[in-house]
Amino acid sequence: MDRGMIFGLLLAVAAVLGANFMDGGSIMSLFNPSALVLILGGTIGATAVSSRLEDVLSVPRMLAGAFRPPRVDIAGLVEQMVGLSLKARRNGLLSLEEEVPSAADPFVARGLQMIVDGAEGDALRSVLQTDMLLRRRTADRQAVLFETAGGFAPTMGIVGTVMGLIHVLSNLSHAAALGPAIATAFLATFYGISSANLFWLPIGNKMRQQANAQMLAHEVALEGILSVQAGDNPSVVREKLNVFLRDTDGPKPRRGESRPAEEGEPGPARGRVA
Repeated sequence: MDRGMIFGLLLAVAAVLGANFMDGGSIMSLFNPSALVLILGGTIGATAVSSRLEDVLSVPRMLAGAFRPPRVDIAGLVEQMVGLSLKARRNGLLSLEEEVPSAADPFVARGLQMIVDGAEGDALRSVLQTDMLLRRRTADRQAVLFETAGGFAPTMGIVGTVMGLIHVLSNLSHAAALGPAIATAFLATFYGISSANLFWLPIGNKMRQQANAQMLAHEVALEGILSVQAGDNPSVVREKLNVFLRDTDGPKPRRGESRPAEEGEPGPARGRVA
């Protein structure tokens, strides 16, 4: 569970409700069923028009993935690649076949299986890069869906406010009811702006960040798998992949030791990726 994401959403909602309470309002003063129906229905409908229906129907699954993103452990992945390199140099590339079922990331498992099957370096790189490209396109499409909804929501709020003001102006004879009616009309704008900036857009941005982290992990895995296939020394593999750690907030890269890599290098680590 992404605790930072949950904390941020709860804090934002609490800030809105707290400010409303400090101004003398109540939760019920912010509740209007018709405005909710208009904003939610209108936003989802407009998003469905501009997106694939399959993507709209999979929003619950996307949300579950956003709140429970797979853990990306770049440092662990580096150690895993170093261990695989050591094993390949000691026992041969075919020995990696037993690592395929236990690979936490399907991307890594696919690369190892191709190595075992005897794929050449160029073919291996081409297939894995295509895999990365398709995964990134899927992630971008999901993020765009939420960003699109975030763009439509405020506009639907304005539509709801205009509709409410039309009803108000058609009943000017009831002067005492004008104030509450106008306040109710503006709730639609409140719902539209709030849903866009507290829900749709933040989740879209979060999904992009998660996709970037996953892409970085796959870049590390790609370079590591190619090094394993090429028979690089484990210390060379470590130095090559440690470059990726310098752009992350994870553990500092470990310097390769001067002794031969085969003498005591760590075995394959089970880094959970993507």
